[in-house]
Amino acid sequence: MSTILLPEAATQVFIALGSNLENPIAQVERGMQLLGALEYTRLVKRSSLYRSAPVGKIDQPDFINAVIQVETRLTPHNLLMSLLAIEHACGRVRTCRNAPRTLDLDILLFENLQCSDAELILPHPRMHERAFVLYPLLEIAGDTCIPGQGTAADCLTACTNQLLERIIPS
Repeated sequence: MSTILLPEAATQVFIALGSNLENPIAQVERGMQLLGALEYTRLVKRSSLYRSAPVGKIDQPDFINAVIQVETRLTPHNLLMSLLAIEHACGRVRTCRNAPRTLDLDILLFENLQCSDAELILPHPRMHERAFVLYPLLEIAGDTCIPGQGTAADCLTACTNQLLERIIPS
């Protein structure tokens, strides 16, 4: 697949990163570096790292999570292909839903775009239910609205039973 550029100016995008295998902190940091090095893409902001319990399949290690903001001229589907390539380069093997992983990259918001097809749903369909996404998102973009859901801050009020630990860099 060839890279297709958007004809207009760069688009603001938020991407979630998560890992719970093979030194998760290093995996998330490496993911941020690789995302910042993507062609036609610039890293704008990054959140702190957060430790969270797994969701769904709970018999696995805790996750390290973060959110970054990028500006990109890639289309949503080309960006998704780039994220999947980065996951693969970092050793991600897809075995089953919610399985442990070396690196998970999800497009949360692609400006205010709403789409749903076989490859991509925007905004991310469960982001408004996950404290491990909302806390770091609000840290870097406190006024974020999630199309169809409301403000990220309002969504966070429904996630009070999900505990997170902010990781202070050493």
